[in-house]
Amino acid sequence: MTIRIGVTNQKGGVAKTTNTINIAGALADRGLDVLAVDADPQGYLTHRLGFEDEYTADPPTFYNAFASPNDHDVRDLVVAHDEFDVLPGNIDMFALEQDLIASGMRPRQRLQMLFDDVDDWDVIIFDAPPSLGPINDNVVLATENLLVPVRADESSKLAVQHLLRQLDTLDENYGTNVTISGVVVSDVHYPLDNEQKRMLEWYEERFEGRVPVWVVRHRAAIERTVNAHCSIFGDEAEDTDMTDVYAAIAEEIDQ
Repeated sequence: MTIRIGVTNQKGGVAKTTNTINIAGALADRGLDVLAVDADPQGYLTHRLGFEDEYTADPPTFYNAFASPNDHDVRDLVVAHDEFDVLPGNIDMFALEQDLIASGMRPRQRLQMLFDDVDDWDVIIFDAPPSLGPINDNVVLATENLLVPVRADESSKLAVQHLLRQLDTLDENYGTNVTISGVVVSDVHYPLDNEQKRMLEWYEERFEGRVPVWVVRHRAAIERTVNAHCSIFGDEAEDTDMTDVYAAIAEEIDQ
């Protein structure tokens, strides 16, 4: 059975794409077949993995499949990366939210329809856009299983509260059963300042006994490696002591 998981937070700048790439790499390092899906119109995952040409490719692209899932097979749009497969984003996706709303036909369930019978991979991980719009809702409904990347700051605390309200709304309207599999506190600088310390304590207390909270320390090697088109588990990756954290996240997902 394919595991589907969304990496989502309506706030930008929380290392969402970096986490998606490294979690996909960690899952692949466990021997799993992984598909990473770039559902963000900005296409950061696509660019960081070296698929710039696919981002500006002519139709059919992920935009067309997302907008009209009954007319496309997602398998035809997947490209191979050294570590895992990728479904690239496309620049036309900037029009997607408006098109989904205008269509009126299950605008928040298109991804669910597109991936309904797709079981070619052990894990499909979606990089969601930093918003609470219909694309993000599509990711939530298609996966019902989320990882939430955050920063150790007050603005991320507010973003988490917005996300939880979004999930309540989707539950009321669609009868979902969304699971948050974990919270990833990214780019934490040590020694901790007072705000980081306070926020780490808040995450631990807020999610204690419910979901794990992982802390990824600031490491320049992570950013350099991802900018070199691979995860920290790739053959060309720089050494970093954060591989154990991502390996633990992958183990949680695999279980």
